[in-house]
Amino acid sequence: MYFEQFYLGCLAHASYMLGSGDEAVVVDPQRDVDIYLNAAEEQKLRIRHIFETHLHADFVSGHKELAARTGAKIYIGTKAGATFPHVPVQDRFELHFGKARIMVLETPGHTSESICLLVTDEEKSSRPWAVLTGDTLFIGDVGRPDLSKNFSPQQLAGMLYDSLHTKLLALANDVVVYPAHGAGSLCGRNMRAEKSSTIGTERLTNYALQIKSREEFIQQLTTNLPVCPDYFLRDAEINREGAAALTDLPELPAIPAIELKSLIEQAVPALDVRPGDRFSAGYVPGSINIALSGQFATWAATILGLSSRPVLIADTPEQLEEARMRLARVGIEDLRGFLAGGSGAWQQAGFALAELAQMTVEGLQARLRENGVRVLDVRREAEWQAGHIAGAHWWPLDKFNTALPPIEKSTPLAVHCKSGYRSMIACGLLRRAGHQNVVNVIGGFDAWQQAQLPFETGTAVGV
Repeated sequence: MYFEQFYLGCLAHASYMLGSGDEAVVVDPQRDVDIYLNAAEEQKLRIRHIFETHLHADFVSGHKELAARTGAKIYIGTKAGATFPHVPVQDRFELHFGKARIMVLETPGHTSESICLLVTDEEKSSRPWAVLTGDTLFIGDVGRPDLSKNFSPQQLAGMLYDSLHTKLLALANDVVVYPAHGAGSLCGRNMRAEKSSTIGTERLTNYALQIKSREEFIQQLTTNLPVCPDYFLRDAEINREGAAALTDLPELPAIPAIELKSLIEQAVPALDVRPGDRFSAGYVPGSINIALSGQFATWAATILGLSSRPVLIADTPEQLEEARMRLARVGIEDLRGFLAGGSGAWQQAGFALAELAQMTVEGLQARLRENGVRVLDVRREAEWQAGHIAGAHWWPLDKFNTALPPIEKSTPLAVHCKSGYRSMIACGLLRRAGHQNVVNVIGGFDAWQQAQLPFETGTAVGV
């Protein structure tokens, strides 16, 4: 049997293709589906079946386009209420393809319609060898239980406990676990970096599977959940209907500098996708930087929202193309356009670029000794609790879309995150809001620790 995992690092998303005979099955496809078509052609397979383990909330799936281009059937849990053509599946539904078999396990908890797929390669054994767990079981974690409009987190957490203990932990220890997400995804909070595991390993090492009572599990799973981005429920609805094909997206219009200046004055977001160092050296005033090098689409959707219609600013056509694809993967499709000629054209039109100061951690320590700056930590709560600069103030970046930290605009601010990626976003948002005395800390808290500078641990306290 052919088996391949496709891992999309920017979304920490894993999808899969399985093949036997001349038939292929794709599980949880990403928005841009050519990778599966190309793999199927290389393996001389026909994509006949597409499974969705649930209605994904953190990305837009390509199931509808892939089905349209291949004639494949789409299978999804009966409780999903999907409105696209599909086969609704329930517990113990089986699909045979070639000399392989998939059996559905209904595993509600992350969502009410969640399923896992138990895979058997009948050429090798009659026993299942792997389970594709979607967002039910991760490596080192389990799915968050707060993404439903119809069930409370406590209700879903109870369902999840039952699913884990009656379905997944009933499997043999050597069954390989392949989840739909890895470390960095917001669908869990404690995932390890590995891309696969086994039921036996998770039984011994996954904190959530060590919790013995259902009541304690519910309490732990519903306490201190990471913030749920507003776009999650919208993405789930897009996936319930099935997204349009990427080829249907209109051409991106070029916007001259004079028009962009007017749009920014009207509070239209300008999104600079260049590396942070390029942005800090010279950027269009009023724009913010979310660099392509990190979790670009996740932060763009979190900070801007799906209906924001931003104008893109980039150095090259390749950056624009990548940005547009990655934004479409989370549901930001209706872009206003891009700055024609990039930041150079802004200057040629007679407009000045702004600069954003940066400092090293050694420079920050010197400023702190002089009491000359206030430190703003924009990491998540668990990161803060594990270690933070003494005297720093905490305001996580995922709160910026609802409110900026309540700090006087004249206050000198040194902003940091883990590595410098999120703090650059925060600095752009603060500068746009009128905080002019803002500096980005190069390398973030990682650099602070590497320089062996002092820090403390403890409960997060906001600004």
